Amino acid sequence: MTLRLSQITLAPEEDEACLLERVARLLNLPPRRIGSLKVVRRGIDARRKPKILQVFTVDFECDDEAELLRRERGNARLGTAPAWCPPDLIRCRRPFRALVAGMGPSGLFCAWRLAQAGARVVLIERGRPVAERVRDVEAFWRDGALDAESNVQFGEGGAGTFSDGKLSTRIGSPWIPLVLQTLVACGAPEDILIQAKPHVGTDRLRALLVRFRRLLGDLGVEIRFRTRLDGLVTGKGGIAGGLVGGGEEIPCRALVLACGHSARDTCRMLYEAGVAMESKAFAIGLRVEHPALLINNIQWGQPSLPGYPAADYRLSHNDPRNGRGTYSFCMCPGGEVISACSEPGRMVVNGMSRRDRAGTFSNSALVVAVKPMDFPSSHPLAGIDFQRHWEERAFRAGGGDYRAPAQNLLAFLGIGDGPLRSTVRPGWREADLRTLLPHFAVEELTGALPCFERSLPGFLSREAVLIGVESRTSAPLRILRGEDGASLSHPGLYPVGEGAGHAGGIISAAVDGLKTADLILTKMKGSGIDS
Repeated sequence: MTLRLSQITLAPEEDEACLLERVARLLNLPPRRIGSLKVVRRGIDARRKPKILQVFTVDFECDDEAELLRRERGNARLGTAPAWCPPDLIRCRRPFRALVAGMGPSGLFCAWRLAQAGARVVLIERGRPVAERVRDVEAFWRDGALDAESNVQFGEGGAGTFSDGKLSTRIGSPWIPLVLQTLVACGAPEDILIQAKPHVGTDRLRALLVRFRRLLGDLGVEIRFRTRLDGLVTGKGGIAGGLVGGGEEIPCRALVLACGHSARDTCRMLYEAGVAMESKAFAIGLRVEHPALLINNIQWGQPSLPGYPAADYRLSHNDPRNGRGTYSFCMCPGGEVISACSEPGRMVVNGMSRRDRAGTFSNSALVVAVKPMDFPSSHPLAGIDFQRHWEERAFRAGGGDYRAPAQNLLAFLGIGDGPLRSTVRPGWREADLRTLLPHFAVEELTGALPCFERSLPGFLSREAVLIGVESRTSAPLRILRGEDGASLSHPGLYPVGEGAGHAGGIISAAVDGLKTADLILTKMKGSGIDS
């Protein structure tokens, strides 16, 4: 029997080798009775700064676990370690053809699971392989030359390729360990298995994607870049294939739609094809950028913490008058603000960090909830029109050359001023950001920021800069599906991941892809389909 003990604390300067002695002391055991001690979770407790603590959860064995559990039955921190084994693979009785559109987390993991089971998988991606994509994005950030098919949103790895690579999630799922272990097998740092807030970093993600592609190739997956899903082929029983460039038809029995939240032309095509969908809530706002040392001092009471990268934060505020939420999103410690455009004449920003989070600045989105009632109409695609409107205004305010509009935080609030500096490339132009957001978003941000200052004293700093606009927090629509994972209107079409409105973030999207793959395999196994 393996036991688990949580909330074990060490000082920042103490090594993990001290854990054995600490566990023995907490349980009043001789250290020699404890064996196979393994750290399963590691985090930081900075609630009593400047006193910072490392916090661990460990699994271990001892020579009489049952007796120890009886003696410590009132100890809520001690229990048996939960057993985990990967969900059983549903193998194909007969191979079938599957087409997966999109190489973000949901598409990659869905294709991997299907291929493992013996399906004949074609995986298409409108953008380019990651190395070419990085060159295209760097050229855009340097010269402002946007490639509408290879950018921060489109290409191998999806939008998460240019991000902090966060792997934390609020969902609870038995699939999560499988996702994390697979990422480690493809080159992710092993500490993502135990960190309370795991992240990979954009630099490590890029190398990981190449190894994942090889993994898919070894399973026989046919991968086609620069190939966009342009239409659906339907037959008597539902989906019969997908149309790609030049009118080519790729036959399939299952079409997995994993196109990401910025594939607006694909959403239009699906709507015109009669695919059932509805508008849904998302959020809009701005990026805020502070010196990383300032955030470190706010969070830790000191400019650095040995062995740890830059500090992060999470903020939220609900307006008591209307219940509308304002919150931080996709915080990037020691990172940079990035121009994340995918359409000509529209400006959108995001954040990105490398593995070491060693940049001079830290940034986060500060966004306000947007509800379908805020859209210009009840049309399922009205949220896209809403996003585009504000992105077009931001583009013009930035000068029309993909510089981002920016403003000092105190100036935005009308309570002061300060320097205007930002990491965003290809650059920034000073603008009144209050004119680049809907009135309700300006009102909610103005009300929430003083509350954020009370939570993190020093947050409203003259060193803080706002950059706009942040409008791609999630998809503004949901493609409807049933309990079998299939589209309500088109049997055989399987909408997955963030772009379909069924996930948010790398881990939840990957899990959604895996779960959907198993739903497909269950259906195909029951039907005996072999083509």
